[in-house]
Amino acid sequence: MNTSLEMLIHLFERAALLLICLFFMIRIPKFKESLQKDRHSLTERLVITILFCLFAIFGTYSGINVEGSLVNTRIIAVVSGGILFGPWVGIISGVVSGVHRYLIDIGGITSVPCLITSIIAGIVSGFINRKVKRSLRWIYGIAAGMFCEVLTMLLILAMADPFSLGLDIVSKIAFPMIVGELNIGLIVLLVMSVEGEKETIAARHAKLALDIANKTMPYFRSINTDSLRQICSIIKNDINADAVAITDNENVLAYVGFGEERYVTGQEIISDLTKEAIRTGKFIIRNHIADHHTPQIHSLLIVPFEEHGEVTGTLKIYYRKSYKMTYSLQTMAIGLSQIISTLMEVSRIEQIKAESNKAELKALQTKINPHFLFNALNAIASTTRRNPDKARELIINLSGYMRYNLEVSDELINIHKELEQVRDYVEIEKARFGSRLTVDYDIDEVNVNIPSLLIQPLVENAINHGILKKKGPGVVTIAVKDLGEKIRVSVMDTGAGISEDVINNVQNDTVPANKIGLYNVHQRVKLIYGNGLVINRLSPGTEVFFDMVKERL
Repeated sequence: MNTSLEMLIHLFERAALLLICLFFMIRIPKFKESLQKDRHSLTERLVITILFCLFAIFGTYSGINVEGSLVNTRIIAVVSGGILFGPWVGIISGVVSGVHRYLIDIGGITSVPCLITSIIAGIVSGFINRKVKRSLRWIYGIAAGMFCEVLTMLLILAMADPFSLGLDIVSKIAFPMIVGELNIGLIVLLVMSVEGEKETIAARHAKLALDIANKTMPYFRSINTDSLRQICSIIKNDINADAVAITDNENVLAYVGFGEERYVTGQEIISDLTKEAIRTGKFIIRNHIADHHTPQIHSLLIVPFEEHGEVTGTLKIYYRKSYKMTYSLQTMAIGLSQIISTLMEVSRIEQIKAESNKAELKALQTKINPHFLFNALNAIASTTRRNPDKARELIINLSGYMRYNLEVSDELINIHKELEQVRDYVEIEKARFGSRLTVDYDIDEVNVNIPSLLIQPLVENAINHGILKKKGPGVVTIAVKDLGEKIRVSVMDTGAGISEDVINNVQNDTVPANKIGLYNVHQRVKLIYGNGLVINRLSPGTEVFFDMVKERL
């Protein structure tokens, strides 16, 4: 066994100590949770920076002395810290460990080269953290570590006096120092494996939030004390909380669980934390409460409900044990509160509809199809298992679609806002039907205002009665074309094709009561623009369009 190989083995032993330390640290729940966060608090960043500074300094002290040089793991610690936790950790640990290396061997033949390359290692690792795709960082980390060690060797040769001494040192330490940087890849992969678990956790909690939404949805049809208590009970049981409460901006609307006897439905909010959450619109977490009016409660999460940008109430989750409010639970609760906010808003709109005698146009504008909502939630729940990131996008699509339907009025809106709602609807349908459905957009740059909910029903009709009525995949094309004096909006599909009977029924006002979607749009277009929908049979498929004169810009 030659000297270089022995030194390489010793270097791997030192790196193994770092790996073992990190392995046991990531088994600590608090530290593991910190690693899984996308953003770290100032205290967390400070602790992590100090930790990797100590690792780097330990790497120096545990080095093998070779002719005044140290075969060590300092660069491994610096590069790993910067790649995993960002530029500040990398740069600070590089500067601190580099200065330390210089001070313990002032005037040494390798002290200045080591100072320079330690700082460069911190900068390069921070750059990798910001610019390189996560899955490739371990490879770039190895390359960066090897680059820094090669640079160290070159600087030793350039600064050595006499040159022969520098050459002798480099010939002995170059191989183990450069090859030893393979440990960076092992460290990065180890810690990133823990970070990767957050995707699984996110998927699990996203599914939990959607399951709760599915279970509670029937109780939002009529919001009252009993229905809110049922909602609280479902949430409490599904997340294993000790108590759950829902409030508006002034009163407690429902409280279920431990300490229930202390609350009376409708009583005024007395909690300063709840008032703060309502005032600021920010969620509040307390993992160790000593002065709560229910002494046995030690963990509390308060998440505001928001409608149209205004706080309308809060969801409160209680635990009797301290430090039960994990980061993943917080994320799930916030997502759940957003869904509940929308469902409560839906419920209020539905109640207003039931009590209202407005025209059919207003009824259409405030309508959300419950079948579509259930199908969308099921599609999202299924997607969470395969692709959590896509599931989060679909939740945003569904939220945008529902909120648009709730906010529309009799006033005209910009066509691009209408198309945003169509895109949200299409993304959800594409998630449901996969490769069976392709949607193309052919949109000219136009600036026109139109009544809300004119285009989406046409797209829905093309998908449900065109594409899905035919075996195999199909294409829906949504077009907005500038034809000079007028603008044409068209929806074309390659589906089964509309029957002549349906076309005649629409034109002759003889549409059955259960098939009014296309007819309703036809009547509204006819009322506003003078001419109704033009429906053409294609081979294959159907084209539906209407024209608008530019005077309505």
